[in-house]
Amino acid sequence: MEPVEINAGSYYLRQLRADDRIDDRPALLAAFADPAMQRALPGHAVRTTEDATGYIDACAAGWRDDRSYAWGVAEPTTGALIGEVLLDLGSAETAELTAWTHPDARRGGVATTAVGTVVRFGFGALGLTRVDATCGAGDVAAAALAERCGFSRDGDDDPDTLRWTRRG
Repeated sequence: MEPVEINAGSYYLRQLRADDRIDDRPALLAAFADPAMQRALPGHAVRTTEDATGYIDACAAGWRDDRSYAWGVAEPTTGALIGEVLLDLGSAETAELTAWTHPDARRGGVATTAVGTVVRFGFGALGLTRVDATCGAGDVAAAALAERCGFSRDGDDDPDTLRWTRRG
């Protein structure tokens, strides 16, 4: 699938970029250097400009291969990257959601708006019937985001992980 841009009202959702017009790599480096991000997404290491380039390339490959869809959440007047929402397809009907917000853009409704928009796109345009989200047991912000976006606990938690589900 070709990357899809979505107008999310106060923000727009677009493919991550590193080109002559928009370079998301500095924002990715700043976001992934944040200790809260490192705790929430321990499997994602973006420490160098080369890592950021590889991350952007991997997200583009996900679109090409129809296996994952990543949207950069951008401020509409400057195009500045302030977050990301990713749907990683588990099957033709299910996806795992990942979302993060740049430290400077937290607590302003960015994630709630972006996640809600992407989940609706997943159900409507992609034909998903279920979207799952996972967070650490102590990640209060991620749990609150899941609740605000209509996810319910699925009951398959373990001591370290909370699992959330939303059905379309």
